[in-house]
Amino acid sequence: MRLTAQQQATVRATVAETFGSDAQVRLFGSRVDDTKRGGDIDLLVTTNERDVQALMRCEIALLTKLQNQLGEQKIDLLLDYPSRTVRSPILGIAMQTGILL
Repeated sequence: MRLTAQQQATVRATVAETFGSDAQVRLFGSRVDDTKRGGDIDLLVTTNERDVQALMRCEIALLTKLQNQLGEQKIDLLLDYPSRTVRSPILGIAMQTGILL
């Protein structure tokens, strides 16, 4: 995994602060492969929040906080939540290949 222990801790703490302590976060994509270089930080946050407006506020807040704490980096964020009606294939891929932080 190509996130330092400090970066992992920052992501976990920021997700918990933003979405609540029951939220989970997985790193997926190129950053899970130690043989690759560069790439954006792809995160899947799984939360029990059902209100779509609250989810969008939390998503924006999380991205803003992570940018401030991790510096200028491209961060892609996927959300999985109970009231989701459409599940894109990328959610399944992120869940299967992602590493729980």
